[in-house]
Amino acid sequence: MNETMVCAVGRVATQPVYREMASGPSARFRMAVTARYWDREKNMWTDGHTNFFTVWANRQLATNAAASLTVGEPVIVQGRLKVRTDVREGQSWTSADIDAVAIGHDLAWGTSAFRRAGKSETASSPTQPEPNWETPPGGSPDPTDAASQQPPEPAVLT
Repeated sequence: MNETMVCAVGRVATQPVYREMASGPSARFRMAVTARYWDREKNMWTDGHTNFFTVWANRQLATNAAASLTVGEPVIVQGRLKVRTDVREGQSWTSADIDAVAIGHDLAWGTSAFRRAGKSETASSPTQPEPNWETPPGGSPDPTDAASQQPPEPAVLT
């Protein structure tokens, strides 16, 4: 199967539109991708041409994208590129769509907190202490030794 897979890095340009379809959830939003280059004459970064893509998501990806994305946020979208040309009212229109396989926030611009979909906050499992993953020089830690289950004390720098 020959498909053009792309990875686009840009910003959410429109609020995602979510719809319940007969085939399952669907969402779409516009994404702006602006090229940037170093202008040696001005000695600064300069914006180049901006491309706009309509990003389409289906099923659980659609639900999660609609709940997670807002206008202006930096995103990375991977998916199948579909370029369409049609004639409307005598004028030729070309659109570039991405049928998304994966969508995520671009962490180069900030932080993001992941929450697994479909699980309620109250149904989380009880917290357990983190095991001591470090092996002492003499061999493996004794699993019955309570001290071996505690994290090591932080080092104090003087």
